[in-house]
Amino acid sequence: MMKQLFNITLVVLVFVLTSITAGAQSLSPLEQLKANPRKAYGTDYPYHAEQTTLTPAPAGYQPFYISHYARHGSRYYWNDELYLRLDTLLSTAHERQLFTAEGEAFYNRFMAAKDELMTGVSELTQLGWEQHQDIARTMYNRFPEVFEHGGNVLAISSISGRCMLSMSAFCQELVQCNPMIEIREQASRFTLDGVVPTDHRNPVKHHYPKATPRYEANRAQFQEDNSIYQNVLARVFTRIDDLPYKADKAARTLVEFYMTLPSIYHEGMMGTLVNDEEVAAHWETDNLGSYSWVFSGQYELIPVLKDILRKAEAALSPSQSVVADLRFGHDSCIGPLTVLMGINGADLDPEDPYEVKNCYQNWETCKACNIQLVFYRNPAEPDNVLVKCLLNGNEATLPVPTDSYPYYKWSDFRDFYTTRIASVQ
Repeated sequence: MMKQLFNITLVVLVFVLTSITAGAQSLSPLEQLKANPRKAYGTDYPYHAEQTTLTPAPAGYQPFYISHYARHGSRYYWNDELYLRLDTLLSTAHERQLFTAEGEAFYNRFMAAKDELMTGVSELTQLGWEQHQDIARTMYNRFPEVFEHGGNVLAISSISGRCMLSMSAFCQELVQCNPMIEIREQASRFTLDGVVPTDHRNPVKHHYPKATPRYEANRAQFQEDNSIYQNVLARVFTRIDDLPYKADKAARTLVEFYMTLPSIYHEGMMGTLVNDEEVAAHWETDNLGSYSWVFSGQYELIPVLKDILRKAEAALSPSQSVVADLRFGHDSCIGPLTVLMGINGADLDPEDPYEVKNCYQNWETCKACNIQLVFYRNPAEPDNVLVKCLLNGNEATLPVPTDSYPYYKWSDFRDFYTTRIASVQ
């Protein structure tokens, strides 16, 4: 009897210690912002690989196949609208002598870079190229068993140049790691349905419903902190009554531009007009807006999820030589896909606007963000395939039942998402 009590006590103690350790390693979104305020850049945050240790696979299991979706890497602004708006704002303020000394210095630096910015619109930067090189090499080094004998890799991309170049950077790095890898790259209308089904050039037309997050009905309860806008305007302008835009639009333009600068090697252009701590203080408001659009478009990514399921099922065949399927698209795809798949609880759909930050953080849809589904097989149990999900290199949860997190049975994974897809159609 005493031995049984001792064993029960030991189990409880181990559980408590494990929970404490896990809690210490897992920071809340606001704690993460405090540690790294730049995460508040959200979808403009340049990908930063965190050094994490992955959970070892169950005994006898080795990875053999990877299914992947990534956003393109860092780029100039996706269209010329931001640069044109900023040009109008700054040029008008200069003509009307509305600048502070620091505002005038920023104006001069912006005008010196304007031609570059307008030429670079939507283009991948060197940083964007390097991000995908680093992700590819990390994938190779983490899962060498997948690639050690070469094998075939199929990579498909959006028709956008920044996505195609991101694909090229990734694939070139894989081949540098192992020249025996054979990669077929494709960016065409034929493969759009598997990577960017919403592209108007996709010959396959879908009509999925839009979704509305429940917090929207209670958004009035959320108290926005817009002090960052007043602070920025006061640093840039001596007065704001003669600007070409209303104060709110002018301030948002400046802050939005500030968050793009690390991706295009122009950090420092704005001096101390904006700072990361102020952006972080406003992050929760920005994150709510992000959740609305990633949530609303989730069903439009059903064709991508179907592509993932179909190709993964094919990869299980003993005669199949494909070791990886790679996809390169946009935040407008991977963000909603994260919700559709419920990665890290992104599909929880809370009613309380203050709870949204705990199920979705828009920095997870950053430049070069990526989802990796890694498949494992044990030769002694060939029918019991396992799959693990990584979001931006970190082990992630799925709404699929499992007793061996972060590993899920492929059969459970397949059945769960097949049912989720069927419930929408």
